[in-house]
Amino acid sequence: MKAQAERSGASFRDPSGFLFTRDGVLYRQVNKAYQQAYEKLMSGGVYHSLTLQGMLIRHEEVDAPAADPALAYRVIRPEEVPFISYPYEWSFSQLKDAALLTLACARAALENGMVLKDASAYNIQFVNGKPLLIDTLSFDLYQEGAPWDAYRQFCQHFLAPLALASMVDIRLTQLLRVYLDGIPLDLASVLLPGKTRLGFSGLAVHLHLHARAQRQYSDRQAAQAAAVKLSKTALLHILNGLEKTILPLTWQPRGTEWGAYYSLTNYTDESLQAKGALVGSFAEQVKPRSAWDLGANNGLFSRELSRRGIETVASDIDPAAVEQNYLAVKAGNEPHLLPLLIDLTNPSPALGWAHRERSSMLARGPVDLVMALALVHHLAISNNVPLPLVAEFMANAGRWAIVEFVPKSDSQVKRLLSTRKDIFDQYNQEGFEEAFALYFNTERKAPIPGSQRTLYLFKRKN
Repeated sequence: MKAQAERSGASFRDPSGFLFTRDGVLYRQVNKAYQQAYEKLMSGGVYHSLTLQGMLIRHEEVDAPAADPALAYRVIRPEEVPFISYPYEWSFSQLKDAALLTLACARAALENGMVLKDASAYNIQFVNGKPLLIDTLSFDLYQEGAPWDAYRQFCQHFLAPLALASMVDIRLTQLLRVYLDGIPLDLASVLLPGKTRLGFSGLAVHLHLHARAQRQYSDRQAAQAAAVKLSKTALLHILNGLEKTILPLTWQPRGTEWGAYYSLTNYTDESLQAKGALVGSFAEQVKPRSAWDLGANNGLFSRELSRRGIETVASDIDPAAVEQNYLAVKAGNEPHLLPLLIDLTNPSPALGWAHRERSSMLARGPVDLVMALALVHHLAISNNVPLPLVAEFMANAGRWAIVEFVPKSDSQVKRLLSTRKDIFDQYNQEGFEEAFALYFNTERKAPIPGSQRTLYLFKRKN
């Protein structure tokens, strides 16, 4: 009996085709409506050029049943992406690199007689430490004089959040979690400082004037404006102008709580090395293929996993730590490590149409191994999360768990308790072990030399 095809909840808006899975394998159906553009993509140099440079996901054409045969022209199988992440989970430099890649793909398309019709940030994923365009059907045939349909989308998905993060507050990138089609330009225009409106700067033209045009023009006027001829030279000028606007935008990680955590911790260099060795030893025992390091800070211990070839998502609540981690990934060419910005007390939820366009954090798991080092005391004491709920979350996230227990006698826990009443009677090693025993069996337990802390290796019960 042929397995049933299941269409992706995130792939339904484009008439050119859609993603679906069958027997756990991901496919993309190319519809007949996209046949001419697909043949141009494959034969005209765009696909070859971009995949050769590692900018576009590779695929193979397969003889697999289509999910909707009446519409189908071809079925392709894209290469696997280890973990799907979203723009509101990225650091500043991740979002900036994704923007620059999108513009580079748009220029490459024009050079080969095509145009990038979609400029959604959700079409970019990070694979092997680098941004990658994963939507094969984002390209269309170029028509001389036609406007760039993706212009507003690019400005909302990339330019607006980057400008706000750089010039106002890094936390404003979280507006992408509210506005899934990008930050509205009129909102960004109001929030940006007045100096960005001056002259004919990139932000003045591509954001403020763009926002004003959206406010002032009626739908009919907007349609008339869109009908104005736009030459290829003019379109290239727009792409180059956007790039020149984005390149100078920067954000310097500073002033956040955990950006310099390992320079402030009570660990000695010897203790850090011993802890790293324990983590490596536990990982060698489990031999996972995938892992989440929760509360990873700058990824110091995440690298004990990734350097062993384990596909590791290193998440943290602090934008400075995640930015530092991503810059280190870029500098060191680390292919198996993905830094992400995630607040575990309010992790990414299911969003979009029917709650299926963007998956929750837990829905993108479970992974083979979840790691929580120097994290539990923050959840239990800073955020009042009972230990059994912490253990339950870990069990939902991973089949194995490496967890560090930090006692109240530790200076870091004393610091947390210095400004609040100690109402945490159950926060002790016995209470910790009892909570995790509800969901896990303890496989190993080892004191961390030079500290009062203990590292545990847990295996989920079912």
